[in-house]
Amino acid sequence: MWSQVYNPFGSAVLSTIVAALPIVCLLGLIAFARMQAHLAAIITLVLSLVIAIFAFGMPGGMALEAAGLGALTGLFPIGWIIINVIFLYRLTVENGSFKVLQDSIAGITADRRLQLLLVAFAFGAFFEGAAGFGTPVAVTGAILIGLGFSPLAASGLSLIANTAPVAYGALGTPIVTLGAVTNLDPIALGAMAGRQLPFFSLIVPFWLIWAFAGFRGMAQIWPAVLVCGVAFAVPQFLVSNFHGPWLVDVVASLVSMGCLVAFLRVWRPAEIWTSPALRNHPESAGAVGRPASLGAASTAETIGHHHSPGELFRAWLPWIILCAFVFVWGTQTFKDIVNPLFFPKWTFEGLHNMVQKVPPVVPKPTPEAAVYGFNILTMTGTGILLAAIVSGLAMKYSPLRLIRAYGETLWVVRYSLITIAAMLALGTLTRYSGVDATLGLAFAQTGFLYPFFAALLGWLGVALTGSDTASNVLFGNLQKITAGQLGLSEILMAASNSTGGVMGKMIDAQSIVVASTATNWFGHEGEILRFVFWHSIALAALVGGLVMLQAYVYPFTAMVVH
Repeated sequence: MWSQVYNPFGSAVLSTIVAALPIVCLLGLIAFARMQAHLAAIITLVLSLVIAIFAFGMPGGMALEAAGLGALTGLFPIGWIIINVIFLYRLTVENGSFKVLQDSIAGITADRRLQLLLVAFAFGAFFEGAAGFGTPVAVTGAILIGLGFSPLAASGLSLIANTAPVAYGALGTPIVTLGAVTNLDPIALGAMAGRQLPFFSLIVPFWLIWAFAGFRGMAQIWPAVLVCGVAFAVPQFLVSNFHGPWLVDVVASLVSMGCLVAFLRVWRPAEIWTSPALRNHPESAGAVGRPASLGAASTAETIGHHHSPGELFRAWLPWIILCAFVFVWGTQTFKDIVNPLFFPKWTFEGLHNMVQKVPPVVPKPTPEAAVYGFNILTMTGTGILLAAIVSGLAMKYSPLRLIRAYGETLWVVRYSLITIAAMLALGTLTRYSGVDATLGLAFAQTGFLYPFFAALLGWLGVALTGSDTASNVLFGNLQKITAGQLGLSEILMAASNSTGGVMGKMIDAQSIVVASTATNWFGHEGEILRFVFWHSIALAALVGGLVMLQAYVYPFTAMVVH
């Protein structure tokens, strides 16, 4: 058994700098060297192997097995989701039903800003709540590109929108996992997160439209943005505090969509914003994004599409089927019934229980398991694949054409799959080698300012792993231990790992690759990262500020769950 070493150089500063090199390398290669993501990921993975083996002393065999476990996890379930979402999207485009769906959304509103609220924020939140793990960005990015948004707008704005719902994604998986890791009550953790995130459920819709259309463009539609945000934030608070973490996003997203659509039947902005390009952004590859002032008659002409109820139903049917399959696949009842039928588990013998986490990251030396469960039947991607097949047959595709279309999809997403496998290999290696804990311990040394940095630690965890759930596994217990040492609320600090982490979702390489794949904008991951990076930092800092207030300042301290 090998015990992790968190200060291999005898200097916390030097050890932290070395531990941070893979992150700096990855972000630098993608954002500034403009290297293709799959190449950047492979180079960074090699660097991480060198650091893990030669700097942190991890045995080479263990390091390679950890990378292999991560690569497998990257392909299943995450890559499996992407392949099948893109498969369904391509079928609807080829069939022509996606154009009808586009027209139906324009029939609700021709204003691009309002379409963003409806699709990227509210509809995306439903998919986050039902499935998570990249599904919302893949679906909303594909829909937005189909609606005519520029690739950068579709990618970047889908990532910004997919923040506030993340802590309750996949039917509350991050919060439930956080409870299991920390041995704290998941109901209390979910309630605490529900006293933080509703503030950001109000902020993010405004932030989203501001990022797209500028302050003036946002101010013109503030009533609709407020309705969308309030209709999400209020159910988010109520369900998380009076029911539990499981259905928070599903309920809040449905209420938000319903209220927004109802509001748009009685209100519309004075100016209809018709450009799908980002305002004043040269990389949006489209028009400058200036609004067009349209009266009632010209608005109707702009929409100008009249489809029969039958056509509209057939256009929405694939996505209705997708929602149904994804929701069923996300329920624990379904997993409990189906998993016993076929759920092989593979133990990585050279790694399983051979790596030991040690204090202060954990209360006592704890071996790390390395078992991969290939629950292919209950993976969300399998539900999406079945939804795509059922939808394809309903759209009158022949079985042979479906097989050929699937092969074409595999070819289209090949580099994305390589990237995701390499990214997850990197994240898993980071966890088993203890490099992540070295970075976490650096945050834990901030004393009075720790509540602020607790949120940033969660942000770092998601940026490293691509998952709020994985970040909670990574740093949840460290948050609890540090809170005890500093006399802070364990519930508050642990929940802050998850709520701070949601803002890291938009910059993790996995999500960026999902966005670039969904929008067919391969090789532009650097542009997407540069666009969302400062939004991510600013929102994470706001979460940190709120946590500081809840830790020290009345009346915010009264919000803390005990």
